[in-house]
Amino acid sequence: MRDTVFVRGLEGRAILGVNEWERHERQIVRVDLDLATDAVRAAAQDDITLAVNYRSVSKAVLELVEGSSFFLVETLAERIAQLLRERFGIAWVRVRVSKPGAVRFSTEVGVEVERGSRG
Repeated sequence: MRDTVFVRGLEGRAILGVNEWERHERQIVRVDLDLATDAVRAAAQDDITLAVNYRSVSKAVLELVEGSSFFLVETLAERIAQLLRERFGIAWVRVRVSKPGAVRFSTEVGVEVERGSRG
């Protein structure tokens, strides 16, 4: 599969981090997604049921983010990847999770994971 559905700059608030204040104060978490797909059938038939529905994907990811309480950004990224592969049947995902302003003099810091195979 060479086609990709993407979502950029999805923002939610989560308990995320190892510092004491991070365990009590929700902070902004930004998520970028790349999802492998084969868009040929969906495009040919102009049918949303044959496509990756980025609205449904985004809603599920935000629910996970806002309900989470992880110490590591890596854990959140891994759980998002698992959710997308299991619930939506996506064969390959790239998930980037970042925390804007987490490190002084940087715009954002985070982690990017890829799971699955583009086949």
